[in-house]
Amino acid sequence: MFETFDYCDIGRRVIEIEAKALQKLTQYINGSFTQACQLIAGVEGKVIVMGIGKSGHIGNKIAATLASTGTPAFFVHPGEASHGDLGMIGKKDVILAISNSGEASEILALLPVVKRVGIPLISMTGKPESSMAKLSQVHLQITVDQEACPLNLAPTSSTTATLAMGDALAIALMEARGFTADDFALSHPGGALGRKLLLRISDVMHTDARLPIVREHDTIKDALLEVSRKGLGMTAIIDNEQQLIGIFTDGDLRRLLDNKIDIHNTAIGDVMTRHPATIRPDVLAAEGLKTMEDRKINGLLVTDNGQLVGALNMHDLLKAGVM
Repeated sequence: MFETFDYCDIGRRVIEIEAKALQKLTQYINGSFTQACQLIAGVEGKVIVMGIGKSGHIGNKIAATLASTGTPAFFVHPGEASHGDLGMIGKKDVILAISNSGEASEILALLPVVKRVGIPLISMTGKPESSMAKLSQVHLQITVDQEACPLNLAPTSSTTATLAMGDALAIALMEARGFTADDFALSHPGGALGRKLLLRISDVMHTDARLPIVREHDTIKDALLEVSRKGLGMTAIIDNEQQLIGIFTDGDLRRLLDNKIDIHNTAIGDVMTRHPATIRPDVLAAEGLKTMEDRKINGLLVTDNGQLVGALNMHDLLKAGVM
């Protein structure tokens, strides 16, 4: 039976049901949604997300998304809150409580204390007539017509709708705050995304003694020795004021050998590439990668007001995790 079962047909049906639930969800992006965003944006503390069961799992993700997009937030399990973790919540915070039924007893048991302390409450439920909805300052409706589960029991469409509403909150607040890519990087410093958004050319370039340099009157042989010593596949050519005037690469060498140039007596200034591609040290390393890819080159020289200050190649960006 399992070998002939049409898994794809069921999979498509689930996606279609949940897609319809999300389409319906747009009608609940209304004045209540605006009130919720304004309430969250106006608090001096954090957003405390609560939920039990599957709503708790979704709540964890919503809290993480809020926190990473500029709205300080964390998840508190309502069961733990009733045994001491409620002390983690302050008067300057706002609670976002999630329950599809709106009757989660673990959350309802906390509301008298929440009300007494004066902590604002936003509820997210599928039932606007529920206890949680009635007890909250703002109610966000997440009603779905049916779960994707054929028994209409397992939380599927409802959890998808909850997650989408949480994303809508997070992104609306993110844009209202003017949250930038640099801000995003500061909350993601350990991952590949953080490295792309935080690392500058100055963080990965070779400088000082590791920088391949020759003068324009040096011979091609001198340049080749410098390329070999520094291991970047290129050398910069500078004048007496340290101003960059050209570059010589491994590729240039292959072309010279084809033309049978005398490397012992020919000055590097006669064969170098003038006006090479350069980049500033304060530019993002990811931009350096794009420059190399666009120009189909393997290395870049770094200049500041025309003065050579560094060099890097693809291998440096690979080691830094930018690629």
